[in-house]
Amino acid sequence: MSKRLITTGLQYIAFLGIGLLFAWLSLRELDQEKWTQLRASLHSAKMWLVIPVSMLLLLSHYLRGLRWKLLIDPMGHPVKPMNAFLTVLIGYLVNLGVPRLGEFIRCTALSRYEKIEVEKLVGTVIVERLFDAICLVIVFGLTLGLQPDLYEKFSSAITKTASPTPADNNQLAGWVIAILILSLLGWMFWKKKKINDILEQIKTVAQRILNGLLSVRKLNKPQSFLLLTALIWMLYLLSGFIGFMAFDATRIYGLKEALTILSVGSIGMIISPGGIGVYAYLILHTMQQYGLDYTNALAFGWILWLVQTAVILCGGVISFGILPWINAPKNNSINRLS
Repeated sequence: MSKRLITTGLQYIAFLGIGLLFAWLSLRELDQEKWTQLRASLHSAKMWLVIPVSMLLLLSHYLRGLRWKLLIDPMGHPVKPMNAFLTVLIGYLVNLGVPRLGEFIRCTALSRYEKIEVEKLVGTVIVERLFDAICLVIVFGLTLGLQPDLYEKFSSAITKTASPTPADNNQLAGWVIAILILSLLGWMFWKKKKINDILEQIKTVAQRILNGLLSVRKLNKPQSFLLLTALIWMLYLLSGFIGFMAFDATRIYGLKEALTILSVGSIGMIISPGGIGVYAYLILHTMQQYGLDYTNALAFGWILWLVQTAVILCGGVISFGILPWINAPKNNSINRLS
């Protein structure tokens, strides 16, 4: 068994463990009374809103496919929009099981039907991820800009159960630094890396990031790329906003709160496979800071996560079946007569 496979397996187990831990943390306060309240909250929810939210999410994935197509077309092989869309869904589906593997799988799937080198497609996905990271930073900036007291509110919520002394803070900082150093040394030993190798790798990554950002200028339609990027994130925001309408207790919230949900939810999706556990946990504690009670905040967070996951599961599975069918060679009438 190769080191790469072992490393991937250990990473997956670690991230999945983190997700399950956060799932337990979000559910551990559920006693019989709160469980009854949770069922009542779910029973009164307007579940029909799952339909428009799902449609918005599917549309965002379709636009993501179109955006990916804009990066691929300049290579000299125009991609079918439906192929790009379906392979994006397949990539998301695989990511639910093994994080980051989905990006490679969607490239190999598209390569199979569009006859483009996988290596070139991987480069376009890196560019996509760079711009999504920039968008996430912008979303965070807007969130804090529109709600300047939000940072203090979250900080006080984290520290309200304890008042650490400066000595405690220094000890904690020491432990954190020690763990980071040991982790770095362990990684260097495992990968047989030297300090110069790390510096060179940092330089290479920085150069790739810069090249990726500048590559958009070379596109045939750079404005379309930026517009699609903005629309994708606006649809994410709108789906969360409509989600507020599903519960009586959350209808009072608006776009500012939806921005916060988008910010923390995106972090949750990064931390664990498909955001399992972490997404609902972060939404739970975020909505509690806005005055929402535990059971409604819990129901809201898990419903949002379940809808997103269901869209990916259903869309990904269906895509696996549709993709070969729409790319099957069609016999023309002459062939049928012969």
